[in-house]
This record gives sequence, C-alpha cells and structure tokens, in this order.
Amino acid sequence: MNDSRRRRQAAAACLAVTGTLLAAGCGGQASDSSAETSSLKGTPVKVMVWAPENTQGSAQPGVRLTAQAYEKWINAHGGIKGSPLKVLTCNEKNDPDEAEKCAQQAVADKVVAVVGSYSLAGDRYMPILQKAGIPYLGGTGVSAAEFSNPLSFPVNGGTPVVFAAHGRQLVEQGCKKISGVRYDLAAAAIVSQFLTLGATSAGGPPAKDIKVPLSATDLAPQVAAATKGSDCVSVILGTASGLFVKSYVQSGAKTKLGSVVGNLTPQLAASTGGSGSPLEGAAITGYFPPVSDKAWKDFTEAASGTKDLDTSNGADETTWVAFKVFTEAVENLSAISAKSLVQELNTTQGINTGGLTPPLTWKASTALPIKGLNRIHNTTATELTIRDGKIEWAKSGSTFVDVRKVLTAVPAG
Repeated sequence: MNDSRRRRQAAAACLAVTGTLLAAGCGGQASDSSAETSSLKGTPVKVMVWAPENTQGSAQPGVRLTAQAYEKWINAHGGIKGSPLKVLTCNEKNDPDEAEKCAQQAVADKVVAVVGSYSLAGDRYMPILQKAGIPYLGGTGVSAAEFSNPLSFPVNGGTPVVFAAHGRQLVEQGCKKISGVRYDLAAAAIVSQFLTLGATSAGGPPAKDIKVPLSATDLAPQVAAATKGSDCVSVILGTASGLFVKSYVQSGAKTKLGSVVGNLTPQLAASTGGSGSPLEGAAITGYFPPVSDKAWKDFTEAASGTKDLDTSNGADETTWVAFKVFTEAVENLSAISAKSLVQELNTTQGINTGGLTPPLTWKASTALPIKGLNRIHNTTATELTIRDGKIEWAKSGSTFVDVRKVLTAVPAG
C-alpha cells in the first residue's frame, strides 16, 4: 500500500470519532466461549461484527475484541434470554470488496444483526444487509450510509454532532479565534463545516480552515498557520495528530489545543509530558462519558487483561454500547429474528444504556430532519478534557449536550 493511500485511510478514520490480529479473510469466525455457554440452553443468538485488521491506516482490532469481551461477559451473566450469544467476526481489511464479502457472509449465516462494526464502505455493505432485512446496529459512524439507510440504527450522531458540539465547547471555554487543522481532501472538509457551525451558534467567528497535504510529514507550516492570530486550535488528524503536536512542541507555541475524542489521546498526552503535556486542559468533545465514569464499569471489567482493547477508543466504546442496545432490544421480543428486531428498534420508546447515552429511540418522530442524516436520532455529545494525562469530564456534574437545534438551524438540502 502506498503512502498516499495510507494517509487517505487515516484521514477518513479521523472522521469517526478515532494487536491480536484476526486471520486474513472473512470466515465468519466464531469466538470460543464454551466455558461460558455450557450452562446456557436454547439456540445460540448469532450476530456479526466486522472491522479492518492486519492492515495499515484505520485498523481497529479493538472492535472485534470488544465484541468478544461482551460475548464472554453476557454469556457469563445469563446470555440472551437464556440462550448463548454467538459473535461471528469478519476482517474487512479497509477494502470495499472485503466489506461486501462480510455482508454476504452475514446473510449466509443468517445473523440477527450486524452489531457495533467499523467500515468506510457503507455504500457497499448496507444494500446487501437491507435486502436481507438485517439491521446494522451501532456502527461507528464513519460511513455516510449509516446516517441514511433505513436498516441502520446508529447509537451516536457521528461527525455532524460531535464537531458541532466541539465548536460550541471551544467558544464556551473562551476561544475567540479558532483554527481547525484537517487533511486536504473532500471527505475531511465536512469537519470544518460543522466545526464552524458549532462555533458560530455559540457566538464565535467561523473557524479558520488549515489544510494538511496527505503526504506531509513535517507539519511546522501548518502549526505556524494555525497558531497565528488564533487562541485555540482543533487538531483533526486522527492517528496522525501526533505529527502536529510534535511540530507544535518544537515551535514553542502556547495556543490552546482541542479536538474530538480519538485525536488527542491519553497516550499522546503521556508521550508529551503527562500532566505537564501541552494537551493538559485540552477541550475534548466525545459521544460518551469518560472511561472513569461508573457507567463503564461492566466494560472495564470485561476488558480487563485483554491486550489491544482500549476502553477509551471511540470505536470500541461504540461497539460496547451497541451490544448493550442489542441485548436490551431482544429482551422485549417473543421470538428473536432480524425482522422482529428491526420492528422493535423502530418503535421502542427508549432503550436504557445505563448512562452511556440518553435513552435511545429510532422512531420517525425523533429523526434528524436533514436529508442524508435522517438516521441520526441521538444528537448528544459530551464535553470532556485531558486532566492529569487522562480524559475526564470537563466540569464536575457534566452531562450530555444536545446540538439538535444547532444542526436543524441549517436549511435542509
């Protein structure tokens, strides 16, 4: 894979908001959870999860690991209505053809749902799932089809929500002139648009748009451009955000940094000074509470000891939330099937995720009334910060911030 393609994948991955490798190919592999399922009766409830692994760019091995951790955890706690949960896995390799094969495998294996997966190729896999009537529950929000296809049930608001909320958070924390640093490609331009939308809705000016060439390895010019005349910089470069921070440190700049979750990470803070890092106090906008919140107790316990499972990773967190939603939804079904699950998700009054999100519903009345984004129902985000090298609530007593009015203030179409 050439350098340009790697950077294009990394840039696309940064729109999401952000080890043990699966064997190559899409084999519909099932986890070995025999110890947990031996006491469970009934036909296994089959679901599938897919994500890119053993690949460069936006590899997400933690998505599979999270799904398998949930499988083990739920089967040790009574399973799905007394039946064992069986998670089938598929490596979509950052390849649209492989993503399509994963969807075909899901149909062939007659899974009840595809849960909490990660793939940029929604235009390839969603038509296959839709034709088979299989819901795509809680994808990571990195594909446009996730926010428009009627068989998609996202648990967060993806790029539109988190960047609109981020713009508001920056202004509310005192930023008067904001620069947004992102890759120079069309897919990343939407980030700047929603960042500006959020900033202006809070009374701030439009964000200055700083573009980074896909081939860039020294970001000193972008640091200079972003910090000149700005008091806050939003770093939106995914896993390459470290390149910007490295050049930022070398420049001696003091401009406040911020981003959405998955860009400026605890790991990056640790490598640049921990509590003395320039990331200390950074405004971080996310979808969920910080990992230290008690709402994540089951996830942190289930993930304990699992190498390469990062409980602060947004894709991994979304996968856990998606499995909780799946479990809650099927508990209301007299007979578990893809068709009955779709009906339940479309009509539920609200699914409780234990504080990880507000109650979730996908009724027509709660859809975001914007063409192409009408499958977004949860328009909330969380305002976080990096404190002592860890991501925490920005303020004591913080909760979810709803940006639905910000988004719907823009004329549809």
